[in-house]
Amino acid sequence: MNDVDLRICWPGRINFADALALQEDIVARKGEDRDAADELLLLEHEPVYTIGRTPDKSSLLGAAHLPHPLFGINRGGQATYHGPGQLMGYPIVDLRRCGQDLHRYLRWLEQTLIEFLASYEIAGTQREGLTGVWVGHRKIASIGVGVRHWITMHGFALNVCDDLASFAHIIPCGISDVTMTSMEKETGKSFSVVDVAHAFEKLVREKIQNLRRDREAQAVSA
Repeated sequence: MNDVDLRICWPGRINFADALALQEDIVARKGEDRDAADELLLLEHEPVYTIGRTPDKSSLLGAAHLPHPLFGINRGGQATYHGPGQLMGYPIVDLRRCGQDLHRYLRWLEQTLIEFLASYEIAGTQREGLTGVWVGHRKIASIGVGVRHWITMHGFALNVCDDLASFAHIIPCGISDVTMTSMEKETGKSFSVVDVAHAFEKLVREKIQNLRRDREAQAVSA
């Protein structure tokens, strides 16, 4: 396999269950064939809530009142919302090619999103002790990752132009009093998720090389 290979797919707006099945299929194929290309699914979801593998479900505020379906999934983290106007990114990456370091992979996702937002003159940042991307104290992108045999699934949700009201039914990411924001809200401009996805695709093809080069640098220094 060529180390810079990254297959990117835009399946459009699909139900969460269908996206999950698609991820599962790709992870299984990559598990059987270590030379298979890494993949990135860029898409939108129909309205849905998800929560990670945690015994603490308090971020759901009871769940019975939720206006959209709820899925418990194999990622880290508390409850969040996905829906139209939000760009979902599901990188399915073999971390054995990238140093087998999940923490570094999460920081790579954050830094890639921060650089991407900067191209729209949005000053995204990291916050110590918290995962995701922030604009001041407002959260613009959530990150939750699952790993199976060092192959990643799930990924990030970037708020582009979505209706943020659905976040009010939960405690987003388990962070009390968090304010969610979007690219549209931060800039006062209108965006298309499709256009944002195309722009992100160009950047991530460059950044995936950096993730693997970091692995190579570690091997040399060792």
